[in-house]
Amino acid sequence: MRLPPVEPQGAGLIVFDWDGTVVDSIASIAESIRLAAADLGLPVPTEQEARHVIGLGLSDALRLAVPSLPADRTDLFVERYRYHYVTAGSVDRPFRGVADMLGALQASGRQLAVATGKSRRGLDQAFEETGFGRLFVASRCADEGRPKPHPWMLESLAEETGVDASTMVMIGDTSHDIGMARGAGSTAIGVAYGAHDLGELRRAQPDWIVDSVADLRVLLEQGPPAR
Repeated sequence: MRLPPVEPQGAGLIVFDWDGTVVDSIASIAESIRLAAADLGLPVPTEQEARHVIGLGLSDALRLAVPSLPADRTDLFVERYRYHYVTAGSVDRPFRGVADMLGALQASGRQLAVATGKSRRGLDQAFEETGFGRLFVASRCADEGRPKPHPWMLESLAEETGVDASTMVMIGDTSHDIGMARGAGSTAIGVAYGAHDLGELRRAQPDWIVDSVADLRVLLEQGPPAR
């Protein structure tokens, strides 16, 4: 049974996805997936197919994006993916307004966390690049437990922080994020500026969808508009 939505400004813990929600990395990730497939002589997924798997755990992402990838070539695929991602000069560049929003939320006493499809190594590097690590009380990565859309990340964050999952707000740009939130009984906010398009987000049935970082900040700080 779906729990009643939590008012975002009253959330016990605000959990952010990373790629496509906090940082503008979707195009680089999708292109690196496609180039790695080409390097290995595999059918190259379309840009939409590559974008769809962003945020999933590695095995699920590769199974969907490059289903013909032999298991014994997974490490090589990952190596080529990382090569292209680095060669492109990809760094975690926050969306405009994100730094101010996160800083204001933390300054107001809100607790913030991250639940991401990145590896722990990748997220730690991203924290260093952005300087955002100090803003979050906890984080969970896909290689530490069950990846999205399984609710493990949110359940594990609840255990660490002592915040019940039903009082959490999960913010993400994919249906995988929304599915994870619903599985944990958390409130879900979809952002329409990331990997999945508006139609796909709507089908996942989040509690709210916002079009921009500015709209997200208003929702988190002031709550939804009167109806």
